[in-house]
Amino acid sequence: MPADTRKPIDAALELKSVTKSFHTKGRTVRALDAVSVAVKHGIVTGLIGPDGAGKTTLMRLATGLLTPDQGTISVLNIDAVSQPQRVQSVVGYMPQRFGLYEDLSVKENLDLYSDLHAVPEADRASHYSDLMRMTGLAPFMRRLAGKLSGGMKQKLGLACSLVGTPPLLLLDEPTVGVDPVSRRELWAIIHRLVEERSATVLLSTAYLDEAERCNEVILLHEGKLLGQDEPAAFTRQLAGRSFHVFAPHMSKRALQERISQAPGVLDATIQGSRVRVVTEQAVVPTAEQIVGGAAPDMQIAPVAARFEDSFVALLKGSVDVPPTARAAPAFTAAAPSCTPSGEDVIVVRNLSRRFGDFYAVRDVSFTVGRGEVFGLLGANGAGKSTTFRMLCGLLPASEGTLRVAGVDLRSAAARARARVGYMAQKFSLYGDLSVGENLRFFSSAYRLEGGHQRERVEWALAEFELGPFADATSRDLPLGFKQRLALAVALMHEPDILFLDEPTSGVDPLGRREFWRRINALAERGITILVTTHFMEEAEYCDRLVIMAQGRILAQGTSEEMRTRFRSNALPNPTMEDAFVALIAAAENHQVGSAA
Repeated sequence: MPADTRKPIDAALELKSVTKSFHTKGRTVRALDAVSVAVKHGIVTGLIGPDGAGKTTLMRLATGLLTPDQGTISVLNIDAVSQPQRVQSVVGYMPQRFGLYEDLSVKENLDLYSDLHAVPEADRASHYSDLMRMTGLAPFMRRLAGKLSGGMKQKLGLACSLVGTPPLLLLDEPTVGVDPVSRRELWAIIHRLVEERSATVLLSTAYLDEAERCNEVILLHEGKLLGQDEPAAFTRQLAGRSFHVFAPHMSKRALQERISQAPGVLDATIQGSRVRVVTEQAVVPTAEQIVGGAAPDMQIAPVAARFEDSFVALLKGSVDVPPTARAAPAFTAAAPSCTPSGEDVIVVRNLSRRFGDFYAVRDVSFTVGRGEVFGLLGANGAGKSTTFRMLCGLLPASEGTLRVAGVDLRSAAARARARVGYMAQKFSLYGDLSVGENLRFFSSAYRLEGGHQRERVEWALAEFELGPFADATSRDLPLGFKQRLALAVALMHEPDILFLDEPTSGVDPLGRREFWRRINALAERGITILVTTHFMEEAEYCDRLVIMAQGRILAQGTSEEMRTRFRSNALPNPTMEDAFVALIAAAENHQVGSAA
């Protein structure tokens, strides 16, 4: 879709022909390339694009923290290039890694930012009261910021960015890493700001369902503007090109892989037992076209297009997307000699973990079969990370049975860890080491040496297309390549169980698709996958999952069983997020009822 060149009336933020480049280690990266956009007053505008698109650079330019190489920037009719400090005094900015002081209380953080914005002492009490009402943090004013859950920290970060009552708010991925309940609460706060204060909001996000909540979206790719319009205008371009495919005789992972290779298919993602397909043309495909042969029991049904379909189609069909983004190569790792079976390789019975008198996990039980993709979901603070750490042998259990790969973790954790690959949420890479050095270091930690070590390092560089970056410092890698390196590190010793802790947090949709195609291929080869995620659509890739709250399991089963449980006349086609939010709300209501 071409950029909208119509000049909006009285724009709150306007960039005209803005270019910004960065020079590092002998190469030049053009973060923004002659970008012209305008953000209208009193609405929520989404800033959308894959990793490296230029979203954060645009926001930092708009706040006067960076200076453009070319072009002009007007913020609330202030020249951001010549008057950056004046811009910073009237704009609220929440960067991705918001600067909360974790050793200070909620109130002390608010006081600090009030001092920075010169908010008069006499005005603070009423202002804080309004912010705490809006964010729901009133009961936690004396709690240390470091003791807040992830969702509560994001709310406090938002409150701190609002202390000066800014008319323009710039939020750089404010919902990354928080659960769906907290995401919805943050969005309610944002919409309240627009409705009650007539605030203007520019918000970047990796969640494309959130883009549909925006009044307008700005789509960037590789520093260039691809389009600006209402989300529905992008979605209409995909009318008649989205379908659900179901084949009872094939696993959903095998079906997705076959379909993704078919000519005329732009996108194929798993949704429950079906595969959602986006085609190049608005024509219902045949089984022969999408799987290359007869499939009499295959069902193909049209479904409504969504913004994410248009985003992926636009990137894959209209611009030069790297081959790895179009289709990740089929996984060719040397896999352990295991085949899918009914054998339980993870057994959890009556598992509990206490910290003093507090139960972080209480009486949790489930099993995971060989070759299964199993999801561990929950709101922030639900206990899933504690459960995950116990399963990895990083934290001892207080009570219960915990067996991984046939080994009792309570008596032989080291033996079990040798069979397990672990990919941490923050990737656990050594930022000062190069890609090759990280691979050699972690392979040594797994006791690989000599020719076998060199073979595995070469495999990782080739399989994950990291060869051109072998000498690059891992800290300087784009997020998607850091993710590839972290997965390669976890697989160096050829484990038969893989633990993934929030592996795609903050990664754009194309990066998530590439990642899950690799994970699906591993599962098809019999490797067992245990994953935690806040992306509810990724729960669809799981064969089974559990949802936790307050340290206990609320529900377990397939994603389809979860959704069916909450189907109603008012909500005939609930999403996994709908089911998740309903389960958490029911648990909270039950707790309140029990307390009463």
